[in-house]
Amino acid sequence: MRASRENEFFGRSCRSYSPMHRMSIGKDSAMRSNRRTLTMAAMLAGALALTSTTMAQTSPPQGNAAPTADNAVLLTVFFKHDQSRPLNELNAQLDKQGFHKAFPPPGIEVVSWYVMMGIGQVITLRLPASRLREVNRVIEDTAWGAYRTEFYPTYDYKAVGMAQHDKATNN
Repeated sequence: MRASRENEFFGRSCRSYSPMHRMSIGKDSAMRSNRRTLTMAAMLAGALALTSTTMAQTSPPQGNAAPTADNAVLLTVFFKHDQSRPLNELNAQLDKQGFHKAFPPPGIEVVSWYVMMGIGQVITLRLPASRLREVNRVIEDTAWGAYRTEFYPTYDYKAVGMAQHDKATNN
């Protein structure tokens, strides 16, 4: 009713020229477009979730590549132990999950393995980049529950740091 009164007042005979009507058409179109976009985004997210779940469930192939100067990466892993549980319980869980048997995977070099009091274990590995997924899966399958894990790509800076120190102290 109101739109027709506005049309009469402004001398318009067709409701389609009403500013209110044009706004409602624009809103309807925008809402349909938004619904379509949201539906497509939800479908894409669902497909990606299914794909990543499927990929996460498959075991990585056992690699036999050895780290070389051109393909090696250093990876530092923090194994933060669950401090709410006693150590013997954590070790029993690790044994049950096969952690000590599976980690580190064969052919992966352990550069250092320290206990950091109040944190847990800090381990630096040298491995070919092609075996990174394998190392991750071994940790996911055998360490989770007893440990929370953090991963840090690492590089050897000792030679550079010592050279800078020597240069600074010899001047």
